[in-house]
Amino acid sequence: MRMVDMISKKRDGHALTSEEIKFIIDGYTKGEIPDYQMSSLAMAIYFQDMTDEERAALTMAMVESGDQIDLSDIEGVKVDKHSTGGVGDTTTLVLAPLVAALDIPVAKMSGRGLGHTGGTIDKLEAVEGFHVEISEAEFIKLVNEAKIAVIGQTGNLTPADKKIYALRDVTGTVNSIPLIASSIMSKKIAAGADAIVLDVKTGNGAFMQTVEDAEALAHAMVKIGNQVGRQTMAIISDMNQPLGLGIGNALELKEAIDTLKGEGPEDLTELVLTLGAQMVVLAKKAETLEEARVKLQEVIDNGAAIEKFKTFLSNQGGDASVVDDPSKLPTAQYTFELPAKTSGVVSEMVANEIGIASMMLGAGRQTKEDDIDLAVGLVLHKKIGDKVEEGESLLTIHANQEDVEAVKQKLYDNITISDSAETPKLIYKVITE
Repeated sequence: MRMVDMISKKRDGHALTSEEIKFIIDGYTKGEIPDYQMSSLAMAIYFQDMTDEERAALTMAMVESGDQIDLSDIEGVKVDKHSTGGVGDTTTLVLAPLVAALDIPVAKMSGRGLGHTGGTIDKLEAVEGFHVEISEAEFIKLVNEAKIAVIGQTGNLTPADKKIYALRDVTGTVNSIPLIASSIMSKKIAAGADAIVLDVKTGNGAFMQTVEDAEALAHAMVKIGNQVGRQTMAIISDMNQPLGLGIGNALELKEAIDTLKGEGPEDLTELVLTLGAQMVVLAKKAETLEEARVKLQEVIDNGAAIEKFKTFLSNQGGDASVVDDPSKLPTAQYTFELPAKTSGVVSEMVANEIGIASMMLGAGRQTKEDDIDLAVGLVLHKKIGDKVEEGESLLTIHANQEDVEAVKQKLYDNITISDSAETPKLIYKVITE
């Protein structure tokens, strides 16, 4: 086989065979196929798309390019969840213990954040002593015993995806449905899940800005998962404003604790119950989404969910007493209010830019080497559709710096108050095929 022939074949709109795709991925991972040829193929895929079969073959070739986590020693159906990212996206912190409280194994592999706020691991490290540096054997033991554990991402998971992603980033081919879908799904499949639930975000704070694009990506990922033997479901949810009220690591962890106690923000609670219901059905612990939702609400109401969170934290070295006393979490030195300049209704909150304001305080990383300040961030008091009086606080800034004028300006520039506003839908679609 010659790479140039496969580039021409895809350029002319023909489908590549699974053998050709495997040859390409193996060759590129080993350094036998140069960047310029892979860039050319990525651009051909960008313009010509891929069939469902090609997308599945590409995903599995990337899975097989590196390590695969074997979770077969864990009893039960292992369900994983993936979000395409957003601002204030605290869902994993709530979902993992909530679903585990129904005796569903949650074997979660998570990463650190790059961007607005930390990743799941950064947020959990707001709990003193908590760590993810555990062996694979200990990881499996904890999931079997407590139904929940979180481990850091292994260095050699889907190396082909890492190489291709870096290339797409500098060749204008990031925004390609088959390349995005196979990138996300390869990591989930390599991490050993039996079933996968996807939260595909749409709006000004999301990678997919329109519902149509988000739907195309969701369908692509669900089809890939189902084709390669992993039951997969997805929802499309709104990211035209931050999710929940807290943005920042310790602030989001506190919000997760509140939500597990049944006292969380309405939108975060609703999203968690919707995603959780899919996880429960895929794990075969309920026949219908309605029945699954009732079961999830029960473990919130009877305290089993928050108890599971305490067990999870202490199993991995964390001080579980923060659950009953969140004042033990890292706390910022200063708080500042952001008063509304006019009366009216909040009509727009540009999620991405509000996330950047939080990053300016130190809540996120601009480069992988940056340190995160776990204490800082924002707590919203108003969301889109809420009435506000002039002088009333729109949000509280939690900072470890005295000068936050640039942060305030960034926030004022991206929160609009009008005469009226339409509250955005939280969940646009549920996708099962």
